[in-house]
Amino acid sequence: MLNKITQIFKSPEMRKKVLVILGLLIFFRLLSAIPLPGANIEVLKNLLDANASLGLLNVFSGGALGNVSIALLGVGPYITATIILQVFTMIFPKLKEMYYEGGTAGRAKFNKLSRYITIPLAVIQTYGLLSFLSSQQVIPSFGIFDLSLWVNIAVATATSMILLWVGELIDEQKLGNGVSLIIFAGIVSGFPSYIQSTIYGLVQGSLRIDILAIFAAFALLVVAAIVFVSQGEHRIPVSYPKRVKGNRVYGGVESYLPVKVNQAGVIPIIFALAILSFPQLIGNFLTGVLPTMGAQINDVIMRFLNNPLAYGSIYFVLVCVFTYFYTAVVFNPEEISKNLQRSGGFIPGIRPGEPTVKYLNSIIGKITLFGAFFLGFIAVLPMVTQAVTGQAFVIGGTSLLIVVSVALDSANQIDSQMKVREYDLA
Repeated sequence: MLNKITQIFKSPEMRKKVLVILGLLIFFRLLSAIPLPGANIEVLKNLLDANASLGLLNVFSGGALGNVSIALLGVGPYITATIILQVFTMIFPKLKEMYYEGGTAGRAKFNKLSRYITIPLAVIQTYGLLSFLSSQQVIPSFGIFDLSLWVNIAVATATSMILLWVGELIDEQKLGNGVSLIIFAGIVSGFPSYIQSTIYGLVQGSLRIDILAIFAAFALLVVAAIVFVSQGEHRIPVSYPKRVKGNRVYGGVESYLPVKVNQAGVIPIIFALAILSFPQLIGNFLTGVLPTMGAQINDVIMRFLNNPLAYGSIYFVLVCVFTYFYTAVVFNPEEISKNLQRSGGFIPGIRPGEPTVKYLNSIIGKITLFGAFFLGFIAVLPMVTQAVTGQAFVIGGTSLLIVVSVALDSANQIDSQMKVREYDLA
């Protein structure tokens, strides 16, 4: 590891890329430290500890929500817009053709459309979040026509678009995904406060040393499991027959089609989070419009959210369902079968066409079952540990999943860049 780091900083090109990414991430953290006016951070801290869905929103904002900063949404609106469009590829044939068959130009149009949708989504999400924070006395109350409300919405929306631009600048360095690295930086920036709160708990006696040791061992096991599942793949053998063109022979090689155990990444958790936070936003809206009935509905919703068993069970089921759903979006057996036929490839023992599609569906269904249960377990991990030990897990399973997955992806891209550089020098 130290040797690789030394090689990176010995190369002027690689050193420049790393420093550019670090500078952009520092800029993101500076934006995250600028609070909206009148925010009560202490009330919000207690709210984040008590509300699981709000805590996850804070994770995906890169920790900016915890400061009620101008970047309180982070890159969340863009992630939501991308998810919506990918779902729409299953409904609208033209959008599907653009995404799967349009090549680089098609993907560029798809990303451009995602950015357009990000703006109205950011406005809607900011209004909903500010309404909720106002109802919890985190920020001063406001009316729909208050100028301060719309100024805050405009600032938060503009900041989300700036962070999206920062993510694209990071993408250009080709050392990792920009959006993922922004979330990664937000989570990692909270590690010092996690350590501080742990030491404080030990000194005050609110945290026992044996519980801390169990947490540490369990965290290592979880990290090892995340690495195992993230890197795990099923390799489907693919053969290419020999073809003669002129005096040359092409093909006649054996290859494989890699199918990852976790095709969906953390997207199902984001889906489930959006669904579970939606009733809360509806309850807050109804409370403002119809105070009596809205308060009753909001009370029922809050009882559900504060019930760990009910909340955790539905959260687990939603994550599993959305894992299957999103895997169907990103892994299309029909397209893969067509691409194999076009290139002259086939799966040994399986006829091209419909039999290949059925075979791939069978494989992906079995693999996704394990991936879905694993993601569901990671999502409810903090609730399970708190129920068993009586202590909250300092770093949530979702945070660990993001940190480890992004670190692995960036490490793989850095290795690829270094190998290309070695070949160029040779």
